[in-house]
Amino acid sequence: MAGAKYEELKAAIRAYGEAAFQNLLKCRTLADAIIEGYRAFEGCPPENVAAVPAQGSFDPRKVYGDEAFSFSSREVIILEPVRFGLCLIVGNAEDQGALWLRTVVSAEIIGESFDVFVASQPVIRVPIDYEGKLGPVFEAVHAEFLETFTLEVNEFNDTRFRTGIGFLRG
Repeated sequence: MAGAKYEELKAAIRAYGEAAFQNLLKCRTLADAIIEGYRAFEGCPPENVAAVPAQGSFDPRKVYGDEAFSFSSREVIILEPVRFGLCLIVGNAEDQGALWLRTVVSAEIIGESFDVFVASQPVIRVPIDYEGKLGPVFEAVHAEFLETFTLEVNEFNDTRFRTGIGFLRG
């Protein structure tokens, strides 16, 4: 017969497992809503937005399913943020090529909301009942992709560095 301390530990492990599983399921559903909604937000063809692995090489034309998510490589479900890569394919106007942009989205349940991180953007609190409330997430993804190019162009166009030998005066 198991002792009270052992039963207490079993109950804690069971509660942890249930929380980890609920976090995974709800974050996965949120991720699907982000991917679907981002397509409409950008106004691009549906095939131009895809869930891809957050790290490593990827092909946005491949349907990754659960393999796009951080939990897919784990044998045991643990209570942690669920991460995935969100890819936007942007066609080139000059030729038939395309640019593949990827950012990492991370989500976890904190109390009655999700904490969503888009790459280096600030945390976004999204209610558990998120339908119609994902605009800030879409804006953060768009800002992250836009900054990829605008920061470099702004530095290129910065006239402070066109003359002199590279020293700034104080």
